[in-house]
Amino acid sequence: MGVYLNSSNGYTLYKNEISKPYFVDKSGMLGELVPLVKEGSNYICITRPRRFGKTIAANMIGAFFARGQDSRPLFGGLKISGMEGYAESINQYHVIHIPFNETPDGCGSYQRYISRINGRLLRDLKYAYPEVEAVQGEAIWDVLYDIYEFAGRERFIFVLDEWDYIFHQDYVTQKEKKEFLGFLTNLLKDKPYVSLAYMTGILPIAKYSSGSELNMFLEFTMAGEERFDDYFGFTETEVDMLYSRYLNLVSRPKVSREGIREWYDGYHIRSGGRVYNPRSVVASLTNNNLGNYWTSSGPYDEISFYVKRNVAEVQADLAFMVSGTPVRAKIQEYAAVSMDLQTREEIFSAMVVYGFLSYCDGYVSIPNKELMGKFGDMLKKEPSLGYINRLARESERMLQATLAGDTETMAQILAYAHNTETPLLSYNNEAELAAVVNLVYLAARDCYRVEREDRAGTGYAVFIFYPREEGADSIILELKIGHTPQEAIAQIKEKQYAMRLVGKMGEKRRYPGRILMVGICYDKKSKKHSCKIELFSGFGM
Repeated sequence: MGVYLNSSNGYTLYKNEISKPYFVDKSGMLGELVPLVKEGSNYICITRPRRFGKTIAANMIGAFFARGQDSRPLFGGLKISGMEGYAESINQYHVIHIPFNETPDGCGSYQRYISRINGRLLRDLKYAYPEVEAVQGEAIWDVLYDIYEFAGRERFIFVLDEWDYIFHQDYVTQKEKKEFLGFLTNLLKDKPYVSLAYMTGILPIAKYSSGSELNMFLEFTMAGEERFDDYFGFTETEVDMLYSRYLNLVSRPKVSREGIREWYDGYHIRSGGRVYNPRSVVASLTNNNLGNYWTSSGPYDEISFYVKRNVAEVQADLAFMVSGTPVRAKIQEYAAVSMDLQTREEIFSAMVVYGFLSYCDGYVSIPNKELMGKFGDMLKKEPSLGYINRLARESERMLQATLAGDTETMAQILAYAHNTETPLLSYNNEAELAAVVNLVYLAARDCYRVEREDRAGTGYAVFIFYPREEGADSIILELKIGHTPQEAIAQIKEKQYAMRLVGKMGEKRRYPGRILMVGICYDKKSKKHSCKIELFSGFGM
């Protein structure tokens, strides 16, 4: 065994994953790879956002196929053990497993980075094949070709994790990035010693390659291809299983199943389903707490920069998405060029690739509460976003005014929407009014589960604010253009929206606090907002 060749690292790391209480068996993926390995000369690349299980899968592949370590105790109880090709494939191949996100200590140049990879792999090959002469400094692909020719037609599985890591490093020049593409091309393309090349990354190959260097790869993205969808991210069924395990493990559970769905679900996949952010789900159950575990500050800060630089392109779209309304967009994943985002489509493409937005059927949206918090922070902290920044910063005061019944202050805050000569949203329909209202209640999401177009009574309430704290007030909010607040509240009563909060007769009320019925209206002629609040006192009113 070596550092890269038939390394024990993948085995050890995957063994650690299996022993964790919230492990999910994704070994069915191996059943799809076994035929590809047997065929030979197959190339696949999986691109997903960070924390979606790419490295765990890479370690699993290395642990399963690599010689030198008996991994049957690991896989004997997993799904792959009952699939065709299991016994003939486990520990039967030479695997070269390179984590490209590992660097020399104090690395500040591409030459140090690539020399470390070359040197370590050459050392492994010389040790494993002493009969094949390998001169220090000789190209790795020449050594591998000699091994293939003179050591029994030996073939290899390549597992290359986070292959695009260096493209995110400031010290790597454009010329060196092209050199790295040449390194991968010479190592893998049209080489008889390649049985399977399995690569993972964040951004698609086409983002870096001109089309010819790595065109042997079949690429599987979250938005573009259906195959392998189930192996990255947690499905609804898998989260159900984990939550059941959580209830058995934790003596005083504080996380609800609905809370996990609200916080971490919402990523659309090509097959039509949705998946959860796996790292966040596991962290939430492990910590017994619903919270924001999104820690990718680099891409977030970078995208925030381009949003600020292109405010006019995306300002209205951000207002709609934060209100829960998907926005039509043409996503081209290859256009997600991290250092040169110029257009609205490029910005949203990068957000989808990095996992900040979800894409489905031509629309982008903010997938869940965890990411909504990130966007909310951006709206509240970036003055360059204009009046939507001002509205977001007023959201704490808006919530307090609502709970206190101060309709005058509410109307003043809403008037910010028309403090400019060219307002962002012209209130042509109630969806635009809803977007603004959602912004001024942004702070409410910290203590409420805010649902839009929620089925209630005999209709759909525009907004219902479900309190997270027991005994706190609930809010039912109806919006109207060209009507009075009294008419908005009359609709709340007529459609019996409060049934969603009160529950069925004889049941204990789930939300025992006050229920505030809030009507917010806008008059196009006077360009004024008006508000009214009433307390719900029962369906006999």
